[in-house]
Amino acid sequence: MNLNNLNFEKTGGLLPVIVQDAATNLVLMQAWMNREALAQTLDSGKLTFFSRSKNRLWTKGESSGNFLYLKELLADCDNDCLLAKAEPAGPVCHTGKDTCFGEENLSAKHQQTVAESETGNPAFLEELEQLLKSRKTTDPSKSYTARLFEAGTKRIAKKLGEEAVELILEAENGDRQRFTEEAADLLYHMDVLLIARGMGWKDVIKELQNRHQKKG
Repeated sequence: MNLNNLNFEKTGGLLPVIVQDAATNLVLMQAWMNREALAQTLDSGKLTFFSRSKNRLWTKGESSGNFLYLKELLADCDNDCLLAKAEPAGPVCHTGKDTCFGEENLSAKHQQTVAESETGNPAFLEELEQLLKSRKTTDPSKSYTARLFEAGTKRIAKKLGEEAVELILEAENGDRQRFTEEAADLLYHMDVLLIARGMGWKDVIKELQNRHQKKG
């Protein structure tokens, strides 16, 4: 996006900004930016807006700590509206909800995605992968996943090996819940390692499909 093409003058110096969860595509809120707010957002990585009621800049989360970490910024075809894809550090709405639009107003598709995730749908792995990717630019002091990425591939691989051993040991016991937890830990760390190598679940699935086709 060419920032010089943004048409602030068309809307009186303020551009409407739609904020979307970078991992789930859930629409979180709508606010306004002037040039200064945009510059501060790009400089800090935290979404900063212009408050029309307070007549000043405000960074989302400056009081609550629930910042919105910018992942991608897009302009519409007329360059007079922005779409900010962000990683929320907590509830976005002042009511304590994840979105200012309320759970009752969520799209049918998102509600279905949430329902499927809660019932163990494998598609959740793709959603998790997108979330873990967004953690690569998060402050390591606030995210275990970010600390793993910062430590590097060797450390992630070592941690994956530790989790594999724990799963093997748990397989000898009869505790189904503990075995499930260890399996989840293994998949999580495997996902982090795949991302660190520039890969994802689709690469692994494709390889399994190729093997299956070769065997007929």
